[in-house]
Amino acid sequence: MRILALSHYYPPEVNAPASRLSEHAHVWREAGHEVTVVTCAPNHPAGALYPGYRNRLWQEETIDGIRVIRLWTWLAPNEGFVRRIANYVSYMLSVLVWMWRFPKADMVMSTSPQFFCGLAGWLLKRRRCPWVLEIRDLWPESIVMVGAMKRGFAIRLLEAIEAFAYRHADLVVSVTDGFVPHIRTRRPHGPIAVIKNGADLSHFTADRAAADAFRAEHGLTGKFVASYVGTHGMAHGLDTVIAAAERLRHRNDIAILMVGGGAERERLRAARDQRGLANIVMVGQMPKAAMPAIWGASDAALVLLKRVDTFKTVIPSKMFEAMALGVPMILGVEGEAKALMDAGAAGIAITPEDDTQLAAAIERLADDRTLGERIGASARAYVRANFDRETLARDYLAAFEAVAR
Repeated sequence: MRILALSHYYPPEVNAPASRLSEHAHVWREAGHEVTVVTCAPNHPAGALYPGYRNRLWQEETIDGIRVIRLWTWLAPNEGFVRRIANYVSYMLSVLVWMWRFPKADMVMSTSPQFFCGLAGWLLKRRRCPWVLEIRDLWPESIVMVGAMKRGFAIRLLEAIEAFAYRHADLVVSVTDGFVPHIRTRRPHGPIAVIKNGADLSHFTADRAAADAFRAEHGLTGKFVASYVGTHGMAHGLDTVIAAAERLRHRNDIAILMVGGGAERERLRAARDQRGLANIVMVGQMPKAAMPAIWGASDAALVLLKRVDTFKTVIPSKMFEAMALGVPMILGVEGEAKALMDAGAAGIAITPEDDTQLAAAIERLADDRTLGERIGASARAYVRANFDRETLARDYLAAFEAVAR
């Protein structure tokens, strides 16, 4: 099968959409399928090109045997509605301009969360090949829920685009069960499949030497390390981490590690410095290859979102990475994510945006290392039994084949 995948993000970018598609594509290629990815020049989250790349109209490379076509887009940081929309729309326009040059495909897959990338798949469906639309986020609903935009004409227009895409795809793939009712109200007919995120178990393996080196480099040796790894955005409510760190400033044996970039990072850094919180170590975005060492250097994984109803349907992808390396979670997310954590006995739940509970959970794990080891062992076994990325990628192939038939 010839698979053409459209994604706004792809390695060397390290966010969840890039990791999910690249890991799936690797399995698809190993299974004997021809995979081509159409994406942008890597620039997330700062809107700045990664070293060695240029923002050309068309450029190609091969990554792990996958043909990667990169199209020109209007570069913009992951903040500010107008600039981000310009970035998203420019991708769809580039697809429209260059689609004549794309290789022939038996299956087109496009992935959200930005719907102009998802909708770009419809342009290729017009070439008489099936179109699978992947929904990673309920966009634009989520940007309203976090307060990034108020509901008005622009949101209603985006919702109309969303509904159009749901109706016209041959298959919609959701990454959570919780998204399905929302999708079904806008897609009364047609198949919907759920293929959740997972972890590449061949990549997320323990490397004690690398973990110890990371601790030493960042002054974390001998400390209990509670880590937030991922985008520092409006959706994550990371002021809770700042407030919890202030409650823990008397514990010289506890450090909070924050790794990643995003729209809120500099504001959070300023808040840390203004309060003189030496117990918070902030590290910029790191390559995917460094993730096992970072998680290996962590004694607890902070998985946090704001307390809004939409996020009850979300499962943050970092959960699976932490579980794969046996790192106990402190989970500030309600709904489906909490149910998954509870099923695997993989962590401690707190009320989202509650800094008192967050500080108490960190102290509990710091003071009872046996509890953390027991939780970590359960988490590792659960993710290996249920969320191996290779198994999930093969489930995806089965869904493609069903659509093709």
